[in-house]
Order: sequence, then structure tokens, then C-alpha cells
Amino acid sequence: MRRLWLTVFCCLLVSALAAQVPLKVMTFNIRYNNPDDSANAWPHRKDKVASEILFLGAHTLGVQEALYDQMQDLQQRLPQYKMIGVGRDDGKTKGEFSAIFYDTARLQMLNSETFWLSETPAIAGHIGWDGACARIVTWGKFRDKKTNKLFYHFNTHFDHMGKIARRESAKLLLQRVHLIAGKEAAIITGDFNAVPSDEPIQIIMNPNDPLHLTDSKAISKTPHFGPAGTFNGWNIAERDNQPIDYIFLKGKYDVLKHASISETWEGRYASDHFAVYAEIIIR
Repeated sequence: MRRLWLTVFCCLLVSALAAQVPLKVMTFNIRYNNPDDSANAWPHRKDKVASEILFLGAHTLGVQEALYDQMQDLQQRLPQYKMIGVGRDDGKTKGEFSAIFYDTARLQMLNSETFWLSETPAIAGHIGWDGACARIVTWGKFRDKKTNKLFYHFNTHFDHMGKIARRESAKLLLQRVHLIAGKEAAIITGDFNAVPSDEPIQIIMNPNDPLHLTDSKAISKTPHFGPAGTFNGWNIAERDNQPIDYIFLKGKYDVLKHASISETWEGRYASDHFAVYAEIIIR
């Protein structure tokens, strides 16, 4: 009997310890491949972007502005990862991706899809409202192999011009996260082209809305590390002390750490945005 209880206790202890293994999450606007960026153009940055991801050991990563060739470059440099996503202009390879890379050693992908931030979410390439470009949300459903927990990861990039588009995108995002993820936990990453006081973020975080999301930064047990702002515009420092890139959460989480990564190589950044990073535990 004593041996049986010892076995049960050990199993429970292993299960409890597994449940405490943090999930490492990143969001990273990697800047599209623009030859006019000169010394900051993608050929000079692709190894830096990949090394940042590998050093931080992200288990799930949302990227924005990635063109098809950039997706291929990252896939070559991240052999342990697989990706989900499509180009926003045709639902295939044309235009920017808001893709998700996931570590196959840690995560099993169960399902994935992309919808458009517009009045017709299922129609590829449709520009919504007063937006300047087609905008998308790519999502995946995952099983954490370490903890056996299920969760969803949504990744997006809101319009940079359309005020109405950003507002309506925030509303549609909340509705779709609720519809798709249901009662399961969800991580929502992206470049929202809005600071915390702007309308889209106020909609997303409105505590009076039962569908609202929580900013992982606000509940981190360790104080935020790194710059408060997340856009540098290739300057030596961030342009603003407020973020436009976020890791939002739906469900019950413990956030152990939160950071914006401002590493440079001989004074040059990996992108014109800082990657945002968090370590979380799904409860």
C-alpha cells in the first residue's frame, strides 16, 4: 500500500511540475523585404532575426510584415519550427504574412486558418472599411506536449492608416477569438498600430466587455524589461515610450516575465520594431 501511495504521489508531483513549465511567446514585426532600406535591408538582417528567436527559445512566435521569401529564409534558419499562414493579398503566397512559427519539439498543431479583417472575413484579399491594405488574422490550435494543455494562438497586424478599420478590426478580433477559441485559453499577438490610449486597444482591453483581453505586460510577476516603446524606426532608440506591439491573453494565466528586446549589432537592429517576449503558464 505504501508503495502504491508513493507511486501516486510521484505521478502527481511530475504532473504538477510539468504544468509549471512556462510557454515562451514572441511577437515580432520583422519589417518587409524592402531594398530601399539599404544597410537595414532584409539580406543584412535575416540572420539577426533568426538568432534572436533561437536565443530566446520561443515556443510560439507571431511575425508580421513577412513576405514569402522572408518566410522561406526563416524556415531555413529555424529547422525545429514549422509555420502556418498565408499571404494577405491572395490567401496563398502574395502579400505580407501574419504567420505563426511554432516549435515542433514543444507544440503539436491541431488546426489552423486565416481570416480577413473586413466586412467579409472569408474573402481573401478584401480590404476592410477605410483600410489602406488587406489585413488578416492567422490562428492555430495547439497542444502543449509538456503540459498537455490546449490553447489557441492568434496573430495579426492592424491597418496603419484607417481609423475605422482599426476600430472595427478590434471588434471583429474579439468576436472571432470568442467564436473560435470558445472556453479554451488564447494568446493574441500582433502589431496593432495603436498605443494603449488609442481606441482599438481601449476596445480590446475594455473591462466592461466580457470578451475583453488582458495585456500580458500588465500582469507580469517580474517587472517589464526593456524599452516601453516597441517601434524604433531604425533610430538608435525607440521613437515613443508607448508600445504598438502586444501579447494579449484570454483565459487564466500566470505571466512570469515580459520584455521588449532591443539588442543591436554594431548599432543596427534586427528590425524597425522590437520583438516582444513573454513567459507564461496556462492555468
